[in-house]
Amino acid sequence: MIILGVDPSLKATGYGVIEACSKSDIKLLETGTIEPKQKDLIQNRLNRIYSNLKDIIVEFKPDVLVLEKAYTHHSYPTTGLILGHARGVICLLAARQNVELIELSVKKVRKAVVGNGNASKQRTRSTIAALLHIKEKQLTLDASDALAMAFGYLHLV
Repeated sequence: MIILGVDPSLKATGYGVIEACSKSDIKLLETGTIEPKQKDLIQNRLNRIYSNLKDIIVEFKPDVLVLEKAYTHHSYPTTGLILGHARGVICLLAARQNVELIELSVKKVRKAVVGNGNASKQRTRSTIAALLHIKEKQLTLDASDALAMAFGYLHLV
């Protein structure tokens, strides 16, 4: 099974593609971060996210796309709205490419993968690097969060 995990954002959308033959036999196929130019118009930033992820889907043909579930904090309502734009184009992409879309909560994923639902991004990166037998510095925080989504799918679904 090929799983594409995505950590959406207009600043830096992390992605990670893994191939899982079993919960213990997992191979990293690709990971990275899509970083649209912050001075670009919103439609151009969203298009960059869409286009880059489409290329990844066409290349790796994932069975499932695992997207970080939307959450908002009452102190930062605008952040949730902005995140919604990125999530929207990713959901549309999954539909257009006929890829099953699964949404998972960050806390549930971190609990399943790291053992602590409140684990930091740094701790998540450390755990993901260890699971994949790679160096932490090879992963951005956004890419490791995306890979955690993919691993979370194996443990939660």
